[in-house]
Amino acid sequence: MPAKIPATVITGFLGSGKTTLIRNILSQADGKRIALIINEFGDLGVDGEILKGCGDEACADEDVVELSNGCICCTVAEDFIPTLEKLLDRPNPPEHIVIETSGLALPQPLVRAFAWPGISTRVTVDGVVTVVDGKAVTEGRFAHNVAAVDAQRAQDENLDHETPLSDLFEDQIACADMIVVNKTDLMTADETTTLTTRLRAESRDGVQVVAASMGALPLSVLLGQNAAAETNLDARHEVHHHHHDDEDDHHHEHGHDEFDSFVVTLPELTDPAAFSAKVVKVIGAHDILRLKGFAAVQGKPMRLTLQAVGPRIDTYFDRPIAAHEARETRLVVIGNAGLDRAAITAALSA
Repeated sequence: MPAKIPATVITGFLGSGKTTLIRNILSQADGKRIALIINEFGDLGVDGEILKGCGDEACADEDVVELSNGCICCTVAEDFIPTLEKLLDRPNPPEHIVIETSGLALPQPLVRAFAWPGISTRVTVDGVVTVVDGKAVTEGRFAHNVAAVDAQRAQDENLDHETPLSDLFEDQIACADMIVVNKTDLMTADETTTLTTRLRAESRDGVQVVAASMGALPLSVLLGQNAAAETNLDARHEVHHHHHDDEDDHHHEHGHDEFDSFVVTLPELTDPAAFSAKVVKVIGAHDILRLKGFAAVQGKPMRLTLQAVGPRIDTYFDRPIAAHEARETRLVVIGNAGLDRAAITAALSA
């Protein structure tokens, strides 16, 4: 029997740096055939476009598959399994598969799919890598100790006592074989040590916790974990049971309705720095979780990629704008349900 193809599941909350981590994986591929399955949340496939535009032969367009029909953990049977089978059935199948989940996806149902008949004999989960925005967690933005947060909130009747964000964070940590504390360049050495120590204590025995800046980790660290995660799901139990066990019942209850996303289309930019400053203000004023997309800049032939989470925003020119592409700005806005779309669009357009 031929060896199983290893697959790495990369999960983590919005803006943690999953796509940057994958770009670093591809830059070190050294001829290794790597296929990517990207689960984009929202109406604009930003992550897939970033990876397709990376300019590396390891990420040819046909090796980047986007699943945009809904959260990957809710469309396993309808979307993910057929996509995985197509990759495996290729005459020249990939040597490794990297799966980037949506920031809202639970990793457990996805890992469970690798135990399905027809899949289990052909591919295995090499490891689940959970990427954490170290700076955000240090600031208490996505707290792991729910009990402590609830105790504090109980003192203020005007605050919610529970959020889906904390549930998702806990479940992503519970499923991990490796936790990457990312964005340590924004943290002090003491903050990094404190957070890595805390996550190591709160994880299963044997889970590796590593620190990184811009997702820069050696390929030998990220791949080749040989975890066979699909064989020990009991150890990766969901802290919050959001899905039914019946495979024929695809109803889900893990709070996707608590989130909203929409696309804002604007003209090309004249002053990227001023626009970035405006984006930061709009995010703060409307409690936006994540904003990402692409922009054309007057007088510039390259496309500007823009990704923002909280008060931090990253921009860089990734590739030339093709002749058939409109010179415009398209941004995905992601936040809790009830975003004031009209006000946000007006503020970005001002």
